[in-house]
Amino acid sequence: MYELVILGFLMRRPHHGYLIAKIINDMIGPFARLSNGRLYPLLAKLEQEGLISVVDTPVEPAANDRQHRSFQITEAGRARFFELMMDTTSNQGDYQRIFWFKLANLHWLEPVDRLYLLDHYITFCQTHIFHLANERRDLEKKAADFYIMSDEQLEATLDAMRHLQAQWQLELDSARVWRAREADRMAEADLANESVTETVNTQDIDGV
Repeated sequence: MYELVILGFLMRRPHHGYLIAKIINDMIGPFARLSNGRLYPLLAKLEQEGLISVVDTPVEPAANDRQHRSFQITEAGRARFFELMMDTTSNQGDYQRIFWFKLANLHWLEPVDRLYLLDHYITFCQTHIFHLANERRDLEKKAADFYIMSDEQLEATLDAMRHLQAQWQLELDSARVWRAREADRMAEADLANESVTETVNTQDIDGV
């Protein structure tokens, strides 16, 4: 996940290591933290793989230590960024968090790829909702048939499952809103292109 986040930051412009760490920790906080001991080895790895490079001229005046080395993305890094953006099969257990990092970078993708990711996440959310609904019904039946837990335990468990299902429903609703926005943008772009084409064709006819 952090590889995608770092490359996404550097798609915008070069950043120094201190700022990358601050932005990541602002995004994942307040309790989760990306330590320097984890960030800087990752930056070194990305540099060794040719995905990022050190900027000769510092982006901002700063002390000459590793926290203020400025990095920029390379062409190989851009290719890797797009590969990670379109990856929907890795890290399934953490994909909910990964998707919202992707959402902030959708503008780098072609419209058809944006819709693909949004449609995939909509299906991803629907799958979780369907799973939780089925498991909840199955638990209610088994608990009634086999007395596998007390009434208090059962109600607490079912409440937790209903809560999780409601959270996924919110995720689904948000993804559908974003999907509708992207579809509207595509439709507007198509209309604009048609208008330009009609104008060009009219000018060609008038010029004949």
